Amino acid sequence: MTKPLVEISGLKKSFGPHQVLNGIDLDVLPGEMLAMVGPDGAGKTTLIRAICGLLPFQSGRISVLGHQVPSRMDMIKPHIGYLSQRFSLYGDLTVDENIEFFAEIHGVRDYRARREELLDFTRMKPFRSRLAERLSGGMKQKLALACTLVHTPKVIFLDEPTTGVDPVSRRDFWKILSRLLADGLTIFLTTPYMDEAERCSRVAMLDNGNILAIDSPQNIKLLMGGQVMELVCQDIKKAALVISQEVGPVNVQAFGDRLNVMLADREKQWPGLIEKLAAAGVQCDKWQEVSPSLENVFIKLMKPK
Repeated sequence: MTKPLVEISGLKKSFGPHQVLNGIDLDVLPGEMLAMVGPDGAGKTTLIRAICGLLPFQSGRISVLGHQVPSRMDMIKPHIGYLSQRFSLYGDLTVDENIEFFAEIHGVRDYRARREELLDFTRMKPFRSRLAERLSGGMKQKLALACTLVHTPKVIFLDEPTTGVDPVSRRDFWKILSRLLADGLTIFLTTPYMDEAERCSRVAMLDNGNILAIDSPQNIKLLMGGQVMELVCQDIKKAALVISQEVGPVNVQAFGDRLNVMLADREKQWPGLIEKLAAAGVQCDKWQEVSPSLENVFIKLMKPK
């Protein structure tokens, strides 16, 4: 059996009276990309910072590469990379100079070959002489990733690395991550985007300091149970109210101009719904059965039973 690179058991962390992590059990396996998803305040950043030895915790155990956190961070730090939500590039330094600076921080003496490799890898070579403050948001994130990788870590921790990045840059960033994964790097990231979580080996869903589910995206979708009907209606709020009265409020989710209705038994619950909407004055333009999404499952798990 493959030994995990990161092992967490019973991890608890609080800030004053507020419990942020409530007994987390989690493993990260070699060569996998594990995504942690959850709303703001769920504890995602706190967990990553605790793993990287940046935050003390009240109880539990964290092991990275076989060494205990925080007592053996001297053995751990050379082999991990951490890209925080507020990764600090130096705006008055060029792309080249930023990579050089972080190489020196990590004790990489002969960094030039590695810098060339990273600039090629991230397609940043044409911008190597540009000041970091003059880079676009997407290029700043690619430079931040290059700085995170300069010392050739075995596992990297990325805290919402594509938040606020334009869609094209986000796609390019994920192409880079896919290549890193193919090269055998282990990646643990947090993301607010369910489409990004879909690309990962496993997904951990975190809410209020508790892991609601952890498995492959395909297996997590099986937790939905039943069928999902998607409706496009003229009055979403009124439609949701009418349907909630019929099938229960926890089974209705709004996404823009669409409603997803979770049905435990379609044959019993679906017949007559469209007619009841019409009788309530709600026009339904389109309806169809769709495959459950990670977002469907997450919202269902978050809601009280």
